Amino acid sequence: MKKYLVSTAMAGALLLGATAAQAEGELRIYHWFDYISQELLDKFSEEYGVDVIIDTYDSNESLLAALKAGKLGEYDVAVPGDYMVKIMTGEGMLDTFEPSELPNFGNIDEQWVNVDFDEGRKSSIPYQIGTTGFMVNREAYDGDIGSLSILFDPPEELQGNINVFDSQGELLALASMYLGIPQCSSNRDQLKALNDQLLASKEHWASFGSDIAKEVLVSGDAKVGMMYNGFGLRARSENAALEYAYPKEGYVFWMDNVVLLKDAPNRENALKFMNFLLEPENAAEVSNFAGYISGVTGAMALAQDDVKNAPELNPPAGQTGQFVQSCEQSVQELYDRIWTNVKK
Repeated sequence: MKKYLVSTAMAGALLLGATAAQAEGELRIYHWFDYISQELLDKFSEEYGVDVIIDTYDSNESLLAALKAGKLGEYDVAVPGDYMVKIMTGEGMLDTFEPSELPNFGNIDEQWVNVDFDEGRKSSIPYQIGTTGFMVNREAYDGDIGSLSILFDPPEELQGNINVFDSQGELLALASMYLGIPQCSSNRDQLKALNDQLLASKEHWASFGSDIAKEVLVSGDAKVGMMYNGFGLRARSENAALEYAYPKEGYVFWMDNVVLLKDAPNRENALKFMNFLLEPENAAEVSNFAGYISGVTGAMALAQDDVKNAPELNPPAGQTGQFVQSCEQSVQELYDRIWTNVKK
């Protein structure tokens, strides 16, 4: 899915017949779908006199593919997940900045400064922190949902009514957790088991879709679906029968980040936007809209209570998640083959 949002100022310029060459002060954002409010974009636009243009993608892999296909140089910032930041760095897709270029750099929660995918935060800032698991319609199924078997070996009443993300990294990571094998394994027996499990599970899945995940559950078109916990919070507000699960085998833990892209056409405005998002008030507004945890100090104290206290954002004690790992190239090629088999 791809959509375009423009600020009020930009819309007015277009109505007046202004050309791109006449527009001074643009910001071009490549972002996940339905992940930032128009109100916050308008607030930035009005504060800085910058016209905001945003296109969207539905997975980390879609982002990478689009940039490789020639979109690098069209956008100023993007919002990749943790492992994708590392991949994009390796591909030479990111610019760097000095902390002094972001007056609010000190607002980054200390635990999220020295991260292994961007040590010291030279190309990125934290955006939102969440989990990927699954959600179940409890009117359709009232049994135990505490295992990834719901996705990969579902009970008969759920078979054929499952939506999974069209996201290689997250789906293969969850399948690996279910089988109890490491991510980025090069063991042939483990890779065969992963491939066979996914092909068998696929027979029970009705659809692959990240951008339809909330809608098909809310509408009842799917009884089970992979889900981001923040999306799950929003889905439950529309259908109280939906319950987000934290499976015993584990779940994907992730951090999305705003990155400064190489050859950004509006680098200074990109840095203004990144600094804007490091204001606790603005970071809290992202959490209120998207339903995730902020990596900015003081932001969650300003977030709405129904967000802070949501069960989707508070895993049971003892439940643990895993970051999706970035594999070395030779191993990644093996996982790419498995994914190709699954998508045939």
